[in-house]
Amino acid sequence: MSIIALLLFSCNSNMVFDQYKAIENHQWHSENDINFIVSNLDTISARNVFINIRNNKKYEFSSLFLIAKMEFPSGYKVVDTLEYEMTDSYGKWLGSGFTDIKENKLFYKENVVFSERGDYKFNVQQVTRSVHDIEGKLPLNGITDVGLYIEKIKK
Repeated sequence: MSIIALLLFSCNSNMVFDQYKAIENHQWHSENDINFIVSNLDTISARNVFINIRNNKKYEFSSLFLIAKMEFPSGYKVVDTLEYEMTDSYGKWLGSGFTDIKENKLFYKENVVFSERGDYKFNVQQVTRSVHDIEGKLPLNGITDVGLYIEKIKK
């Protein structure tokens, strides 16, 4: 049993941060931002940052639009508008998983050095809209969890 635990740990040894937040009733309202706080990062080594999305078959769109914010300990903020494909051109779900839940590991920041000591704040907001909901009053159905994953870059 301890050998299996050791193998699982060693396979994921490049993981620095991995956390998910569940979306209530799998309905992500545009005003419900997802927040993560990451502390005690190495200030020298480069990292990759991913936004992880879990969705079920009730997700209605072929892509996902997000606004992602990263706030440094000094208060400096970086804001990005992101688009991710959730299906291929035939409508087949992208991501991994054999059940109705698909998990997508989406690149957010590549080769980042967190050069300041302190807490980094990450914020993710969905801004996906249907043609009939320009103001974003309807929730985005089918998103079950939103996660943030930071990994060491393998040399």
